[in-house]
Amino acid sequence: MQNRTPRIPEQLAPNPADFDARLTVELASVVTGARRRALRDGDRQIDTAHLLHSLIEADPEVREAFDGGPQLARVLGYLVQRSIGYGLRWQGSVEDSGAVPVVRDPAAAGWSPSAHTAMEGALHRAGLRGAPHAAGLDLLAALAADAECRAVEVLARAGVDAARLAGRAAQRTDEASRTV
Repeated sequence: MQNRTPRIPEQLAPNPADFDARLTVELASVVTGARRRALRDGDRQIDTAHLLHSLIEADPEVREAFDGGPQLARVLGYLVQRSIGYGLRWQGSVEDSGAVPVVRDPAAAGWSPSAHTAMEGALHRAGLRGAPHAAGLDLLAALAADAECRAVEVLARAGVDAARLAGRAAQRTDEASRTV
C-alpha cells in the first residue's frame, strides 16, 4: 500500500523584510501560524485562507468582529474542512484574485499574490491611522475587502457578508486608535 500523504515542502520563504518590522507581535504570530498551516497542508504558498484561519484562532478582537458564535463556528468549520480536503482543489495553484498584477517580486516568494497584497493592505491601513504596526483587525479588513480571494470565498460559503465584515473591522480599528 502506498502512502498517500502529500509531499510537504521543508519550509516556505521567510516573510518579506518590510512585513516583520511593521507587525504587532500578535500579528507576527498569526503569520507564523499561517506559514505552519501552509506547510502542513502541503501548499507552496501562504494564501489568504491560511491567514484567515490563523487570524481567527489567534486574535480575540478578530473573533469579536463577526456576528456572533454561530457565524464564527461556520467559518471555522469551512476552514477546518479545507485542511482535510475542502481545499484540495486549491493545492498546487497560485491564489491570484486578479485585483492586482501577479507579484513577481522575489521578496514575496512563499506568499500568494493575494496574501501579499492583503498584508500590504494591512500595513497601509495601519499607516493611515498613524500606527507603527499593523494589527489583526487591519489584516481582517484587508482580507475581507478582496472579493476574489480564497478567504472571502470561505466567508461567503459560511454566509458572512465580507464587505460588512471589512467595514466592522475597519470601524473597530479606528475606534481603538482613538482611545489610545
